[in-house]
Amino acid sequence: MTIETLSETGCFGGRIGFYRHASAANHCDMQFSVFVPPQAANGKVPVLTFLSGLTCTEENFMVKSGAQRVAAQLGLMLVSPDTSPRGAGVPDDPDGDYDFGLAAGFYLNATEEPWSRHYHMYDYVTKELPRAVFDNFPGDPGRQGLTGHSMGGHGALTIGLRNPGEYRSLSAFAPICTTLHSPWGRKALGYYLGSDTAAWRRYDACEVARSISNASAVGKILIDQGADDPFLAEQLKPQLFEAAAAESGLSVEVRMHEGYDHGYYFISTFIEDHLKHHAAALGA
Repeated sequence: MTIETLSETGCFGGRIGFYRHASAANHCDMQFSVFVPPQAANGKVPVLTFLSGLTCTEENFMVKSGAQRVAAQLGLMLVSPDTSPRGAGVPDDPDGDYDFGLAAGFYLNATEEPWSRHYHMYDYVTKELPRAVFDNFPGDPGRQGLTGHSMGGHGALTIGLRNPGEYRSLSAFAPICTTLHSPWGRKALGYYLGSDTAAWRRYDACEVARSISNASAVGKILIDQGADDPFLAEQLKPQLFEAAAAESGLSVEVRMHEGYDHGYYFISTFIEDHLKHHAAALGA
C-alpha cells in the first residue's frame, strides 16, 4: 500500500512520522502516526497500536503520552490512527456534538445510512491499517499488541478480544467497558447500527468478554482507571467488565488510581507500565 509522508523527525534514536493514504474501507483519506524505535535498524520489531478517544486524532497519543522514550528502550514500534473518517462528504453529528461523527468513529462498521459508506473503523483497524504499516515499516506482523483510551479503550478491548490470533497483548486506559450501558455508546450504536440492539453486542466489551470460549488464548489484560475520572460512574463502568471477564475466565487486572482523572496526565503517568506489559507479551 502506498502512503504519503506528511512529516518525519528523529526521536529517541528512532523516528516519528505522520502519514496519509487513501482508505478503501472508509472511502476517504486516512492519517496515522508511527514511532519506529532504533532497534528496527537491525530487523523487524513488535508493534503496539494505540486507539485514541473522543475528539482525538492520530496526533494526541504521540504528542501527549511521552511513550517514545520507553518504547525506544524496549524496541516497540508505536502506531496511532485517526479516530474516524474525515473529509468532504463524510457525515458528522447532526447536532454538532463532540460524542458522535467526526473524531468519534467508535471502531465499528456502521450499517445505517448515511454513516454506512464511511464509518468502517473496525475494518480499517483490523485490515487496512496493518497493511499500511507492514508494507511500509519494519514491524513484525506476528507480534502485535493493542491498547487505547476511553472510546479507544472500548475499541482495543472489543477488537483485541474478537481477534486474539492477531493481537497477542491487550490493555486499556479508562475504557468505555460497556457501550450498551453508556450514554456515549448508546448514542453512537443507535446511529451507526440502528435500533436492533442485538447487533450492538459485537461492539460491547462486556458482551464480547462474556462470549469468549477460549480464555487461555487471551493473555492478561491490563486496565488502568483514574478514581477521580468524571466519566467513571456514568460512562465507563470497569466493574462490569471485570464481572464479564470472570464469567469466561479471562485474566484481567483493573488498577484504580486515586487523584487521577480522564486525561493525558493520567495516561503519561502509567504508559510505561503498559509498554512493559506489551513488550513482555510480544517478546520485545
